[in-house]
Amino acid sequence: MGMFFDQDIAHIARVMMPSLVGDLGGPILPAEYWRGRLHQHLDATHLTRVQLCALDSLLLQLDDFEAKGARC
Repeated sequence: MGMFFDQDIAHIARVMMPSLVGDLGGPILPAEYWRGRLHQHLDATHLTRVQLCALDSLLLQLDDFEAKGARC
């Protein structure tokens, strides 16, 4: 179970920001989607400290992106 979470967290870390930036048509996937994915993982039981820190870091990145209200 832990390996699945590690792989999915790593995947989200790789694709979240490029997806938010998107292209001329806008974001590929909106911030709400990524926030939902991250919170879905946070609701899981038995996460390690490293996994919790990674999820927290991704949420902070998402908060920062939304606070800027612009594309990177």
